[in-house]
Amino acid sequence: MDFKKLMNTSTYDFLRVNPRLGSRIMLLGVSGSYGYGTNREGSDIDFRGVTLNLPSDLVGLTSFDQYEDAQTDTVIYSFSKLVNLLLNCNPNTIEILGLDDSQYVIKTSVGQELLDHRKLFLSKRAAASFGHYADAQLRRLQNAIARDTLPQPSREEHILKSVYHVLDDFNRRQQEEYKTDAKLYIDTAETEGLETEIFLDADFRHYPLRRYNELMNTLHSVVRDYDKVGKRNHKKDDNHLNKHAMHLVRLFMMGIDILEKEEIRTHRPESDLKLLRRIRNGDYMQDNVLIPDFFEILTDYERRFHEAEVHSMLPDHPDMKAVGDFVESINRRVVTGEIG
Repeated sequence: MDFKKLMNTSTYDFLRVNPRLGSRIMLLGVSGSYGYGTNREGSDIDFRGVTLNLPSDLVGLTSFDQYEDAQTDTVIYSFSKLVNLLLNCNPNTIEILGLDDSQYVIKTSVGQELLDHRKLFLSKRAAASFGHYADAQLRRLQNAIARDTLPQPSREEHILKSVYHVLDDFNRRQQEEYKTDAKLYIDTAETEGLETEIFLDADFRHYPLRRYNELMNTLHSVVRDYDKVGKRNHKKDDNHLNKHAMHLVRLFMMGIDILEKEEIRTHRPESDLKLLRRIRNGDYMQDNVLIPDFFEILTDYERRFHEAEVHSMLPDHPDMKAVGDFVESINRRVVTGEIG
């Protein structure tokens, strides 16, 4: 597929005529299955990128987060929004920085600067962003296709694993400033109708209520999502489940690369693609259910992800001064008209 040639068609004229895009686009690359290398005949073509803020966004009264074109499934973030998402190793945006060079249809000199500074955004926060997202989705997938056979105590264990990364990231962020600590565990249920349930032990001293509510809301949303899955009365079709399972395993692969190798690798190597394609093609699905072999693979990736998190040499948090200096360097040149 010649993506650069595709960019020159009238369908993508918005890239050239929109005043926030055009020469202001720093990076634009293929995303989705083509970006990962898992595409097949009929796969959608998606693009993701980043564009410079206008000077008025930085020193005036205008604001801008992102541009979306639904017809082409193109999303282009403002530089300011992208930076905030990258600081938390957001999987949907950090992948923009890990494409093969040939997968960028637009890459300016300032876009190359962003790529050169991509390691500034890597930290152990990736364990929460990749781990929590992948784990929660995987557990929901498992419940969706085996909800009639999983006993309630097993579902509770799945929920606990899903919220583990949320709480671990919370403790990492708060211990230095507030000396807080919280832990989750399963014990005999006190709630009527349950055999076992998750309990919380926590020690809070002079802790901001709004931050406490933020944690509780996040934990609640995970539990609520599981309850919704448990009440469903229909099965997703095999094709959708296979695709969903493939992308979740891919998340573990990419998260391991970040934590273990300090490397953003969006386009998966052929060794990974062989497995991902088998999952996508239904080799691990039988009678609407993912077979045990799939869950053995999943367990192995979960173990490797956990080991990568434990042994990662990445800092707990990004170096905010270094990130700040880089962002200021870009934005200062925008305001003075040197770039953009």
